[in-house]
Amino acid sequence: MAKEKVKKEKPVNEHPNKIGIKEAAGYTIAEAGNMFNLTYISSFLKVFLTDVVGISAGKAGTMFMVTRIWDCINDPIWGALVAKRTPSKNGKFRPYLKWVAFPLALSTLLCFAPYHKLGMSEGLLLLFAYVTYIFYGMMYTGMNIPFGSLASVITDDPAGRSLLSTFRSIGSGIGGAVVLFIAPMFIYNNIEVNGKQVQQADGNKMFIFGVAMAVLSLIFYLWGFRSTKERVPSEAEPKIDFKATYLGLLKSRPFVTVALAGVLISGQLQFGSFNAYLYKNYFENTNLSMLGTVCTYLPTVLLLPFIGKLSAKYGKKELCGKATIVSAIASVAIAVVANNQSVLNMLDPVNGRLPAWIYMTTLFIIGMGYTFVSLTCWAVVMDVIDYQEYATGIRNESAVYAVYTFSRKFGQTIADTLGLYLLQWAKYDKDVAGIGFIEANGTSKKIMFICTIIPAFVYTGVWLLMRFGYPLTKERLEPIYAHVRAKREEAVKEA
Repeated sequence: MAKEKVKKEKPVNEHPNKIGIKEAAGYTIAEAGNMFNLTYISSFLKVFLTDVVGISAGKAGTMFMVTRIWDCINDPIWGALVAKRTPSKNGKFRPYLKWVAFPLALSTLLCFAPYHKLGMSEGLLLLFAYVTYIFYGMMYTGMNIPFGSLASVITDDPAGRSLLSTFRSIGSGIGGAVVLFIAPMFIYNNIEVNGKQVQQADGNKMFIFGVAMAVLSLIFYLWGFRSTKERVPSEAEPKIDFKATYLGLLKSRPFVTVALAGVLISGQLQFGSFNAYLYKNYFENTNLSMLGTVCTYLPTVLLLPFIGKLSAKYGKKELCGKATIVSAIASVAIAVVANNQSVLNMLDPVNGRLPAWIYMTTLFIIGMGYTFVSLTCWAVVMDVIDYQEYATGIRNESAVYAVYTFSRKFGQTIADTLGLYLLQWAKYDKDVAGIGFIEANGTSKKIMFICTIIPAFVYTGVWLLMRFGYPLTKERLEPIYAHVRAKREEAVKEA
């Protein structure tokens, strides 16, 4: 009996809130559900609006900009509501996975509803697009802030947080890949234009696919709710000084750096959705979306087994700061090559276009560097939460996530608005949507310019921020972890 008792005892050095693969997998499942909605909206709503509804790229760009202005108010409101909520038997953040899942699924359906068939004027079509997208944005924020905050109360073990961040990235990759793999095969029709086969978006199929994504996301959110547990005690925080909290964040170099990186990272993820136009109009092959997804996410699969050990040994800041230079160099190189006609003529003497295999290879190389940021970004945010508590004595997970979420949405806003305005500059509209490569007005070549020059600036910016801006090295984080853990143990003793 004595031996059996010894076996059941935890090792002396084991963290009291240590978690395992099973719970991390539950968090992964919820993130996959999150990405079913987000990826479909992010990647194909623009195509739906420009190619199916018939809204001009410029007006769609203005819509994305204006609707996100509401997020300036919406995100802090959600942050305050979540922060002030009294924890229930299910915790403080977990219940949102159940409450918000239904209206969020509904908002996805409405975004792709076939309202263009109702004979409405362009003004009413645009109004419907505004209303449905604002509704989606509000519901997504209502899910994302508590979901992101949940990771910080599932465990306060640094190794466990890295595990959650890694698994969240896995869930993000799985959810995103499902959409990017299947959607192009389903939502496009092959049509013949001027004697050649081209592909055109089908509004009915886009709505049906939206139904599927909404239902799957609902199931996965509820699955995640049942599979996770809040271990770190949460206070109701009814007397939080939000002014002091937000001012403290603005004065925090770690947070400001992470927020700026979030703008760029999220902006680039959103901007990647413009590859749908690139594959359809420059390469004239929407199935390249599947190959592009493989090239983007394969580095994550290859490096995944090593991220946890490398982060523990070298530190998250150190890994990201050095690895992202690979993405910066590769993105700058492809921008130079893809927009130099002399080089293109040598690579493809017949058509003078960039071969698809070169573009795909570059996506893979960029992914090799970017993977380190992708797999550790949420753990870095949790480190910033701990740093804020260490530096100011104030801990407010939902406030930090509200501002960080806003920074990511701001990046998405810039990406969508700038990208759509640039599509307008490229003379892209519904009339040329299904024609394929257009030599006369240079539309397709301008789309290639758009899809390469912006990432070159973004990935270079991410490298500069993580290498020289973010200050929380592995060495600096050790006393922060010790301080926060000691504070938790003291609070438990007093209780």
